[in-house]
Amino acid sequence: MVMRLFPSEIPNLIAGKEKRAKTFFEKRNPHDGRTLSKVSRSGETEIEAAVSAASAAQRLWAEVPAPRRGEILFRFADLLKTQKDKISRIAALETGKSLKNAYGETDGSAALGLFFAGEGQRLYGRTTTSAVAGRTVATVREPVGVAGLIVSANTPVPNLAWKVFPALICGNAVVLKAAEDAPATAWFFGRLASEAGLPDGLLNVVQGLGEEAGEALVRHPDVALISFTGSTAVGRRIGALGGERLAKVSLELGGKNPFIVCEDADLDQALHWAILSAFSNAGQRCASASRIIVFDKIYAKFRALLLTRTRKLKLGVSDADDFGPVVNEDQLSHLLEAVTAARKRGAKVIAGGKRLMDAAHRKGYYLAPTLLEGVRRSDPLSREELFGPVAVLYRAKHLREALEIANDSPYGLTAAIHTRSLERAFFFTKQILAGVACVNAGTFGSEPHLPFGGVKASGNGTREPGTEALEVYSNLKNIYLNAEFTG
Repeated sequence: MVMRLFPSEIPNLIAGKEKRAKTFFEKRNPHDGRTLSKVSRSGETEIEAAVSAASAAQRLWAEVPAPRRGEILFRFADLLKTQKDKISRIAALETGKSLKNAYGETDGSAALGLFFAGEGQRLYGRTTTSAVAGRTVATVREPVGVAGLIVSANTPVPNLAWKVFPALICGNAVVLKAAEDAPATAWFFGRLASEAGLPDGLLNVVQGLGEEAGEALVRHPDVALISFTGSTAVGRRIGALGGERLAKVSLELGGKNPFIVCEDADLDQALHWAILSAFSNAGQRCASASRIIVFDKIYAKFRALLLTRTRKLKLGVSDADDFGPVVNEDQLSHLLEAVTAARKRGAKVIAGGKRLMDAAHRKGYYLAPTLLEGVRRSDPLSREELFGPVAVLYRAKHLREALEIANDSPYGLTAAIHTRSLERAFFFTKQILAGVACVNAGTFGSEPHLPFGGVKASGNGTREPGTEALEVYSNLKNIYLNAEFTG
């Protein structure tokens, strides 16, 4: 089945041609540990070739009217729909998610592509007044140039669409550093772009490791923009390297997202969304709810119900399962070490905390859904993103204390509250320090036309997608026309 989906050796796509690097690394199936493919281990040489191809292609692409760019991107988005089965199967196999969830992610990616294709007809500038007689003032959007895109593997197709479509509609060329754990998804995405009629060199896909190919891309002097989604630690490194040469940098980073349950909440809905927010996609979401804050009055009841539902969760890669493995063995080891260390510091593991070692799961990278309590707010488990199915329960007397706990974090990406009180809901949305505030829903989820991003250590203030992404992928030029009639 693997060979029918993608090649045993995943190449780069540079200037419209498949090119293999001299060395490779292995990509394993997170469900059973088997080798799926060998992946090109690129470095400075491959990045140089990709940037050179992108630079040459971008000059011609910038001259294509934006509505015409949109026509190609409409075809690209349509191919995501017609090829949904294949790209979804590739993504599911590489990341250990169910085909049902992969289908949903691909549908969302196609919708995002259609949205940005339409923006080709709406790359608005503005005209305004001037204090100088005879002067007409306008602003127009222009491409940035070569965009270096670095993505994560947790939702592989949306992560690609999220950055590639707005970059291209604005007239840029792209060098995409594929996620190490989803190389074939990026490879197939690049092939679809060519099939849609995107000129060669406009979307170059380079495989490789972050510290090699990724860092070479960030350092390259001809890459005008770096857009990165991933951990805060890596984001800081990228921000520092990009800042040295004054590159434009967009960072969408981690989260330690709070989920508040008030005593007046609809408990069935709160439990439903708490489970999804903490554990769906094996907790591998920057927007996952890793801190569940429950009012004292209902803490015991909510805790008991949450434990019951958590223990009923089914792990695997079928559509009947609730979530799958984490993406690689290193990540699994990191999660287990973090839970063990927290236990030694006094935390109590009330669910999970162990690798699944039964016959159906032992070859894969499965962590049982894990809940802890008794974790101090200053503990690393309260303050560091883990990126896995691990959540901590906290108690609060009232909303102000719950908000104090929620805001006591280096991060500020997403947050949710469950309450029947309109006053509480409004107060929460005003006081929470986050880029996204949800009422009576989960901490995750985005739509193509809406901006996403956070504050504090969750990003550097940029927003993607939505029309706000155009600010990332284009530059504004002021035009002053002085033509005072004197005759």
